[in-house]
Amino acid sequence: MITQGAKTTTRCEDCGGVLVRDTGQFIDRDQLWWGTEGTCETCPNRWCEQDTGGTTPEEIRHALLAEHGPARLRLSGAESNLISVMQVLRETYRLSLGQARAMAGELRSTGLVGTLVEMEFLAAGLRRRSVAASVVHGKVVT
Repeated sequence: MITQGAKTTTRCEDCGGVLVRDTGQFIDRDQLWWGTEGTCETCPNRWCEQDTGGTTPEEIRHALLAEHGPARLRLSGAESNLISVMQVLRETYRLSLGQARAMAGELRSTGLVGTLVEMEFLAAGLRRRSVAASVVHGKVVT
């Protein structure tokens, strides 16, 4: 399982104390999941939420990118099957044909940037379609 998490603090809406938020993304059974939970250090305010099959909330993505930095997905093969690439992009992101074509062009030229889990999830989908792909995590220039 590939996973990445981040802890952030914010003000508790119930008492004004410090609310610790533990957020993350993970891949489980070929699905991209996100989760978040919060615990107030002062009052009994606590909650937990997770979901799959859609877009990860921006506040979770932002926390992961701020803590761990971006990852870049690139095609590894000299000649990648554009149809297979577009099919994976359409299935993963629910894109129109035109959107998938544009994103495939970006993937072929500079690569796609996102959280490590998002890029590993997309890379796994490409590999299932016999498209060689690699993920670079670390000093990624966006």
